Amino acid sequence: MTVLLERCWWRRPSWAMHAPWSAAALFLAALTACPTAAADVVTVFLDQAKVARLPDRVATIVVGNPLIADVTLQAGGLMIITGKGYGVTNLIALDRSGAVLREQSIEVLGPREDVVVVYRGVNRESYSCAPTCERRITLGDTPEFFSATLGETGERNGHAQGAAPAQPQQGR
Repeated sequence: MTVLLERCWWRRPSWAMHAPWSAAALFLAALTACPTAAADVVTVFLDQAKVARLPDRVATIVVGNPLIADVTLQAGGLMIITGKGYGVTNLIALDRSGAVLREQSIEVLGPREDVVVVYRGVNRESYSCAPTCERRITLGDTPEFFSATLGETGERNGHAQGAAPAQPQQGR
């Protein structure tokens, strides 16, 4: 029986003998060719901010797509990353001479709190429901809903930042 197995082994095509090793080599090459490892990805939620520490001597920060994330350099080697849109972009931190000190990916995910999405046909509306449901503007909402909610929020903020209404003067 051993002789039959040996004969079968030697009769296999040459590619069949190397197939397991080729597959393993391709797998290892794919792992090492990945541009970013899991540790190189910073995850931020849409409309939220995260604080991260930068290497020493950072002078310039470049964000690949500022529509996805906004990054602000702060004193003491800190940066604030704010999620602006869904997706993945990259961040490059440079020193004064232009040398790359850090390069990493920023992934922006959808809101994590209790969000309810209502579809009225093809129209979409988003609500934050914690504990009661209130309008919330989220990327992808119907333009009319988005604009109306944004307008209400802007008007409310304008009133909050404006001067207090003048008090009527008492007669002298």
